[in-house]
Amino acid sequence: MAGLYLHIPFCKKACHYCNFHFSTNQKHKQDLIEALCKELQLRAKELKSAPLQSIYFGGGTPSLLSLEDLNTIFHTIDNSYNVKPDAEITLEANPDDLPPKKIQALASTPINRLSIGIQSFFDEDLQLMNRTHSAKEARRCIEMATPYFDNITIDLLYGMPQMSNVRWEKNLQIAFDLKLNHLSCYALTVEPKTALAHFIKTAQHPPFNDTVAAQHFQTLVTATANAGFTHYEVCSFAKPGYFSKHNSSYWLGKPYLGVGPSAHSFDGKKRSWNVSNNKQYINTIARNELPLTSELLTLENRFNEYIMTGLRTMWGVSLKRIEEEFGLGVQTSLINNAHGYLASETLKIEDAHLKMTPKGQFLSDGIASDLFIV
Repeated sequence: MAGLYLHIPFCKKACHYCNFHFSTNQKHKQDLIEALCKELQLRAKELKSAPLQSIYFGGGTPSLLSLEDLNTIFHTIDNSYNVKPDAEITLEANPDDLPPKKIQALASTPINRLSIGIQSFFDEDLQLMNRTHSAKEARRCIEMATPYFDNITIDLLYGMPQMSNVRWEKNLQIAFDLKLNHLSCYALTVEPKTALAHFIKTAQHPPFNDTVAAQHFQTLVTATANAGFTHYEVCSFAKPGYFSKHNSSYWLGKPYLGVGPSAHSFDGKKRSWNVSNNKQYINTIARNELPLTSELLTLENRFNEYIMTGLRTMWGVSLKRIEEEFGLGVQTSLINNAHGYLASETLKIEDAHLKMTPKGQFLSDGIASDLFIV
């Protein structure tokens, strides 16, 4: 089974922390949708008729698409791909794009999961992030969407210098009170060439402190566990039955196809990515050409990716799979390299899987990189 990702590269305005590919100019939106549908047709054979278990509209801000836009895309998918009847179909949305009529319209489409970019339930945080919605809109859109969508996840950000632990706890409690079944919670990071990076460099914003983020993370882990959530990936928390099929496929190394500018694809051995330029993307597709670059992953690349993604999840890294795909010598080397982390109890071996312990979760990316084949 496979996944399909569609990148919708439009936003109303730029959030101060974001480095994803997007444009605030929607002048060529219809041209891009036409190109995206054509790319779907051109690349349908890449999945070799594998049934789609998930479809994910990301961005950018996919909730800027109209009902007509979405139906055009779904019509193309239905004609070119084998979609499982129970496929998870997610649309990323901003609260200010979800008035009652839009929610009802979305409920009439095949979309069965909303991922809402709340980020915070407090106006002070939202204003600093340059978000387009208010705290009031954040709560209201969830309350309005819940009768139409059982499967709703929200994004929340933590680790900001101005966010006290008390306010972070209140953010989480509001989410729990809204009866959500999934949370994606991220430590806000300072990405190069963003407005936030400029503000910190010019002393317009205080620098970030890893101690604050670590404290927020521990609060997050404790609060979600007490509220009945399973911490199944470093940033992902779900009630039983609500794990993200799409994101889980990334972490478990399943194939997926990415269409749209800047979108990435993976078939198990090869990775490819589209050009991050809307005009160039549209013009290339118009010539019946694919605007992508491909890379055949080396054994080392595949091993390192599996370590990075596997250690982020509750399932960990299968030592049997390491032996089968990379050899007994690589498995032995991995266990030897992990010895210090096993001794410090930030890693553990359980049921023939190498896993993060609660003590090591916040440090997972750094620990994983230490185990890479260089």
